[in-house]
Amino acid sequence: MIALLGRLAPAEGYTASALDEVRFMRANRAVPRTPVLYEPCIVIVCQGRKRGYLGERSFIYDAQQYLVLSVPLPFESETEASDAEPLLALKIDIDLAVAAELALALGPAAPAHNAPVSMCSTAMDDVLGDAVLRLLEALLCPVEAQVLGRGILREILYRVLTGEQGGAVRAALAQHSQFGKIGKALRRIHAGFSGELDVPTLAHEAGMSVAAFHANFKAVTQTSPIQYLKSTRLHKARLLMVQEGLSASSASNRVGYESSSQFSREFKRFFGRSPVQEAAVMKTILSQAPSEPPAHVRAHSLSGRHEFIMLHAS
Repeated sequence: MIALLGRLAPAEGYTASALDEVRFMRANRAVPRTPVLYEPCIVIVCQGRKRGYLGERSFIYDAQQYLVLSVPLPFESETEASDAEPLLALKIDIDLAVAAELALALGPAAPAHNAPVSMCSTAMDDVLGDAVLRLLEALLCPVEAQVLGRGILREILYRVLTGEQGGAVRAALAQHSQFGKIGKALRRIHAGFSGELDVPTLAHEAGMSVAAFHANFKAVTQTSPIQYLKSTRLHKARLLMVQEGLSASSASNRVGYESSSQFSREFKRFFGRSPVQEAAVMKTILSQAPSEPPAHVRAHSLSGRHEFIMLHAS
């Protein structure tokens, strides 16, 4: 896997693959603990180590353990890597439609002893490892990627759904469960974060009282609905400043802030730097990206270089 990822991810940062659902991650140096934002996904690290922090809990994902996020989630992450042993990993977005189809085919999940969790690291077994290896081999060839790739992705998702923490993903898809209702509310926030969203409306849509919604929301995300919405807006604004070159004022307006001064205060409190300083740091990082990546990377150079921030933000 390390040898294949070394070929598929020759440049630091994120590298697009032949499949939209899969991206490769490479870091040649350690990245300190920083706020990040992940959509529902599976992260498989083949070399190096990442550690995620959610509330009072921490999660290690490395060559022995993979990470699963069953709902969109802001948390904090740090990376252990070096030039001698760079972080090499792949990130697979969870296709919720495929996950729902597989969950339906699997039938009702067995009653869980513990409540489902939004984020977990789970031991990698040989069966899942074999599927990941076959995916990497297929992604070396564009034709094999298109013919075989999504079938292998479906198999990987099946292995996760039937694994130790698969119940969390299945619970997030179950509309009648409290966890599933919160999962739906999180997707609603991500779809409409720039608009007028308030807790009573979200609670009503989830079929809960405001108090019950608050309690269940915090159990899933380790934060309040307002703080979750705020962190989502700040992450999206940072990405806009890097991807589209927006000013802090324009980015704040785009993500739903009415006051640019309030945005600047909250941004600095959250990221530890002002929007201008953060944008400057990210531009410096981007300017250090290789100017002539391999051809299969060059085809995605615009999005790939802009998404280099996501190695520090994801």
